[in-house]
Amino acid sequence: MKVRIFKISRFLPWAIAVAALPAFLQGQAPERFLSDAELAIQFRERCEYVIDQVVENTDPSNTKRGGMFTVAANLHRGANLEWARAHIREANQNPTGAMFWMHPMVLMMETGRGVLNEDDWAFIRELWRTYFPYRGDTENHWIMYYASIYLACEMFPEAGPEHWYNGKSSAENMAEAKEYISDWIRITSSYGQGEYDSPNYIEEYTRPMALLAGWAQDPVVRQQGKMMMDYILLDYVVESLEGLYGGAHSRLYPRYALQPSLTAGAAHGWLFFNQGEYRANAGNTLIALSGYTPPPILYRIAHGRADKAYVQRELKRTRWRLRNAGPDAFEIDGKSTTPVYKYSYVHPDFILGSSQGGLLQPIQQQTWSLIWREEDASGKTNTMFGLQPYSSPLEGTMYFPSDWDTVTDLIARSKVDYDSPDKLEGGSPYEHVFQDESTLIALYDIPEGARFPLIHTLFSRDLKNRVEDESGWIFGQGGPVYVAYRPFAPGVWKEVDWTGLLKSGAGAWFSTNFEELARGSKSYVSESLKNGYIVEVAPVSEFASYDGFMQAVRALPLEYKLEPSPSVSFTNLDGKRLTASYGEQLTVEGRVVDPTKWKLFDGPYSQAERESEKLEIRFGPERYTLDFKTLSAETKILESE
Repeated sequence: MKVRIFKISRFLPWAIAVAALPAFLQGQAPERFLSDAELAIQFRERCEYVIDQVVENTDPSNTKRGGMFTVAANLHRGANLEWARAHIREANQNPTGAMFWMHPMVLMMETGRGVLNEDDWAFIRELWRTYFPYRGDTENHWIMYYASIYLACEMFPEAGPEHWYNGKSSAENMAEAKEYISDWIRITSSYGQGEYDSPNYIEEYTRPMALLAGWAQDPVVRQQGKMMMDYILLDYVVESLEGLYGGAHSRLYPRYALQPSLTAGAAHGWLFFNQGEYRANAGNTLIALSGYTPPPILYRIAHGRADKAYVQRELKRTRWRLRNAGPDAFEIDGKSTTPVYKYSYVHPDFILGSSQGGLLQPIQQQTWSLIWREEDASGKTNTMFGLQPYSSPLEGTMYFPSDWDTVTDLIARSKVDYDSPDKLEGGSPYEHVFQDESTLIALYDIPEGARFPLIHTLFSRDLKNRVEDESGWIFGQGGPVYVAYRPFAPGVWKEVDWTGLLKSGAGAWFSTNFEELARGSKSYVSESLKNGYIVEVAPVSEFASYDGFMQAVRALPLEYKLEPSPSVSFTNLDGKRLTASYGEQLTVEGRVVDPTKWKLFDGPYSQAERESEKLEIRFGPERYTLDFKTLSAETKILESE
């Protein structure tokens, strides 16, 4: 094979490089083969639409309504300037929000260059001197904090410590921020993110990276932002279904667990890849203003893989563990973490994805999920998932610097559903999950005295035609897929929010309208301490009828036992025999699946070795490589002889 290399300058926009690509990548149809220039133009059109919508929905008569994202869009357009100046002052009488205050302020300041007057800048600089934003306690908090303080200080590089809330000079703040940003990139590109693949927290990473990519004056920092945007978007697009983020997730709020189309990930799907529907989103506003343009290969992946299924394996890590690190823990720069092994089966009609189980992320972990395609996913609960609703100071003290007696209460003050048996998210040390393509096995061994000794599985209102078969299988149909669920112990049907906690509004903004979101869905709840189930998924197109699917599943060989600990042997619809035991590894046709040997990324569209600080993105003969050691991005086109 002959390789022709087309190098793309790290600082040039993608559209400039279009002439370097061969003709087959510049064609008009199908959509995935549009030229780079055409893709860039279409993306910019969507960005301009986002900005237009924000400006058009600004009420210049109300200085109390809006926000810094709205102000920034108006400053960018030169619209409603008197309102913008007044709102900056109105909204900042008593600043709050820490890094969630910082990065919208920086966005407003960047778009306000040459527009704001001296009095405006004097007011803004006084805010940075007197308001002390908290750095936060999560990975997204820290990267938003450091990206924001870096850019704020870069605007005033000569400012001394008396001009900043923390008593550090601009030079000191910038040096500290650059060190953190570089360190975070090194760890992420070597071991994976700790707050990984979150459908709603993705924008807490794309926001700061877009800020850096759009406005950092230092070319190194600017390039770091651009390359990490590319990295985060690749991580998303290979596990997305028409813009919906599938698979296992580090963090997910209950409303988003029920309706994937409500997430920031879904909003990003429309902006970046023209998938799904437009929805107002603050992260999209920032990105649209930044001038960042995604590499065209990501668009081709989003649209060009619709006709085939594939397996995506990824290595992530847990949040830093302060205590109770466990036997699988390892250290990075003196901090403890544990590997997270993610496996997703990405089919044109659905995504079934999982992690291994355990306490991989505090509070909001989703260990496994199924999502399926809908013609219009808006308002649809096109998902299925299960969990053991674990709550314990062991988890709290593992990840938070609080004491054993108070940590659960402190968690539940902000995440009210944490200490509730019907919560929809959370990890458990008593859960072990295995997956091979469209078959998932979950096993549970819950000790006596556990806080919530039960498991529950969501059967959403959009999982239609539910049949409880005498064979023990429960069947349903979600859009273009059939689903079979085989519990190993009996259960009962309950309302999704059977305690009424979230329907009552106790969850504040993240449970808004929860009664409507949950209505019609059911949870299958089992209180057996030793437990398990199988989920088997198949496209409707592979069977002549629903009855044919059910008949095929009933005939599958299945043996399981719950004592002394759960184990199962099952032959799936593909004819593969799977065996699994709680606490051990999966075997497929007698071969042990050992995730400890997995790469950082391993799929048809992405390859990355552990500790390599390099990611190769693939589509057809095109190769786009991000090398974070050299901070370079390079495109190659492979040509056959």
